Amino acid sequence: MPIPEFVAALRSRVGTDLLWMPGVSAVVVDDDGRVLLGQRADSGQWAVISGILEPGEDPAVGLAREVLEETGVEVVVEALVSVTVTEPVEYPNGDRSQYLDLAFVCRPVSPAAVAAAHVADDESLAVGWFAPDALPADVARSSVQRLGHATDWLAKPSEGPFFVR
Repeated sequence: MPIPEFVAALRSRVGTDLLWMPGVSAVVVDDDGRVLLGQRADSGQWAVISGILEPGEDPAVGLAREVLEETGVEVVVEALVSVTVTEPVEYPNGDRSQYLDLAFVCRPVSPAAVAAAHVADDESLAVGWFAPDALPADVARSSVQRLGHATDWLAKPSEGPFFVR
């Protein structure tokens, strides 16, 4: 997976030191209640579609971009469902990052958008739609949490997004 230019520029200054990064995650739900997952190329695990924002990029805009770039699915970002912080991550090259993750519920713009799902970049090995009760066995723990937050929000949107209080 290519490192965004702005991250490479930061890394040239801070080396492998911990970077605090803005992340976004999409719980994309189709009209049949299925969720869109990608099998990550780096870990082999299935996960909700996610990415980091470019400097100055609005979260919903950046998330819709990420979903389209990774899966070919055009989405409408509907609602913020959680604000969480990941554990620090150490990559094979020694770089360390920690992410403020904003998770959103999204909907495909049309049935054609649902049908368009495919591996659209080198970040995924596979892409697919799954019923919530028939998820792949190897779903990333962070994605299980985000799916849970989305399920809770969909059941009771008036309670607002999840965040640690």
